[in-house]
Amino acid sequence: MIHADHWTWRKTPGQFATPDTLDLEKAKQFLAQNHVRYILAQFVDIYGVAKSKAVPVDHLEDVLTDGVGFAGGGVFGMRLAPHEAEYMLVGDLATLKLLPWAPGYARVMGTGTVSGRPHAVDTRNILKAQCDRLAERGWTLNTGIEPEFSLLQRTADGSVAPFDDTDCLQKPAYDYRGLSRVRTFLERVTESLQALGIDVYQIDHEDANGQYEINFKYADAMTSADTIMLFKMAAAEIAHELGAICSFMPKPKSSMTGNGMHIHCSMADASGKNLFHDKSDRLGMGLSQMAYHFTAGIIAHARALTALLAPSVNSYKRLVVGRTASGTTWAPVFIAYGDNNRTAMVRIPYGRIELRVGDSGMNPYLAQAALIAAGLDGIDRKLDPGPPQNINFYALSPQEIAQKKIEVLPQSLDESIKALSSSQLFRNTLGADFIDEFVDLKREEWIDYHRHVSDWETKRYLSFF
Repeated sequence: MIHADHWTWRKTPGQFATPDTLDLEKAKQFLAQNHVRYILAQFVDIYGVAKSKAVPVDHLEDVLTDGVGFAGGGVFGMRLAPHEAEYMLVGDLATLKLLPWAPGYARVMGTGTVSGRPHAVDTRNILKAQCDRLAERGWTLNTGIEPEFSLLQRTADGSVAPFDDTDCLQKPAYDYRGLSRVRTFLERVTESLQALGIDVYQIDHEDANGQYEINFKYADAMTSADTIMLFKMAAAEIAHELGAICSFMPKPKSSMTGNGMHIHCSMADASGKNLFHDKSDRLGMGLSQMAYHFTAGIIAHARALTALLAPSVNSYKRLVVGRTASGTTWAPVFIAYGDNNRTAMVRIPYGRIELRVGDSGMNPYLAQAALIAAGLDGIDRKLDPGPPQNINFYALSPQEIAQKKIEVLPQSLDESIKALSSSQLFRNTLGADFIDEFVDLKREEWIDYHRHVSDWETKRYLSFF
């Protein structure tokens, strides 16, 4: 359990926020004032999992100059053999963050290099390259990412159940009791983020028992990805100390709604103006022509894009044609867009775009890099997304959907990986080496899944024949 005095700062949001500008000496003073003993030099692997080395704070300068070395062969997706040069993480002071849930620790991210050059399959580098493409045009993609997660406990028989064992309503979305009875966890996570200057604006109980969402203010795509990683770290560690499991698994149980990670996005110019907004939009959705082209790019590359937004075997237990047990869908599979239409893969909340495909197992750097690449292709080729579909797709029969020429997203990892592998756009923009590495790993995952004999198979077939 967390000792109470770790949380005496809870009424002072922003107390641990990093100053806007830091040089080495100011950083040392800031760390000393906050009693930091160790720096976690951190990168994110191809699966979206944080990898770190702990560096005594006296060696901060080494992290920022020579970097911290990792044996690339020890991490999935690095495309480095044991005899090749080390992967070096060269820290960037702009990413320095204290970790309020781990007193005495701070985190720094940066540029992953090999032999002095940015490593092509480093996931943060991949997003940076796409952000740089926008910057050349004077643009920034702002994103608001909405992470859903399950707060669970391990039961006596080894299965998992909601951490709050009274959270058992058939339709639990927004339930007061479900929210209140885990408030210790939710408050500690929220206040950890607030202490870093991250603006958390709402917390809710989602559609499944034991499922929650914490929302924070939008930011540029890179900052959003970095914040998601901080959030995951805080949530996992605070849950562990409280005897719970915080799971970002896309579909923890067949009877539960899956954990999504919807991405709201808008394009800004150098002045901060939202280039996706146009109040004169004749369709009444507040979108500019640029936004329609961007949306068309998403739709054109939807099948390949899905591999990076829903990147696991388990993702496709969430991303299916059909409703949840509560009767509501949060993971639409129809390749279409519509005005506030939650049954289409792209929803238009007015003046911005929401992509609803992604789940909480995605790597936020790769997902956003692919989103930028697809959207820019739509802008550059002036693609037309067609008319908005302001209908409830779940009220239509498969025949009616087919008559409207609406396709569905891939229904398995194998299907989405085939689409990604054959996508020339993503090979050209995200890099052939990365695509080959990602596809190879995911094909192995698919094969392993099919070789596994499940409890369902045993129960169904053991005495059947």
